[in-house]
Amino acid sequence: MALDVERVREIAERVAASSGLEIVEVEFLGGGKARMLRVFLDKPAAGTDALAGVTHEDCANFSREFGTILDVEDVMPGSYTLEVSSPGLDRKLIKAADFTRFTGSRLKLSTRQPVGVNNNRHFEGRLESFIDGRLTLDLSVASHKSRKKMGAVAGEKIEIEFANVEKANLVPEI
Repeated sequence: MALDVERVREIAERVAASSGLEIVEVEFLGGGKARMLRVFLDKPAAGTDALAGVTHEDCANFSREFGTILDVEDVMPGSYTLEVSSPGLDRKLIKAADFTRFTGSRLKLSTRQPVGVNNNRHFEGRLESFIDGRLTLDLSVASHKSRKKMGAVAGEKIEIEFANVEKANLVPEI
């Protein structure tokens, strides 16, 4: 029996929703006897678009319920390791909704195709806006080293198409 990725994701979404959680990402890693299913969860704050943060107890409860359903329905044939955790402070931004939610946050991103005057693919800055599939990054908040590498000048901003974003992560500000 082949692994049905969409079925696994659908079960994860259903279990998460029943506990007031949201799925950030589902990853399948490894092969043979070293297969791993990794699920990243978060918890929206009640009645807002902000995040309350997922607890260890949330992860344990989700893992128990989700793992049981996967095993009973034999969705993950053979042996595997299930890992459930929060996305962390440097969480990935994957969906358009992530960019909307984290507007105002600092992030690092890579593009598929070079953009800007210097034809760069790697950027660090504050996500100023995300409107109509375009994000605007304020590069002036990047570290001195990153600004120099990007060839950015103080106050410079860049617009990037969401479809051109290959990878994006939050940069923790502590």
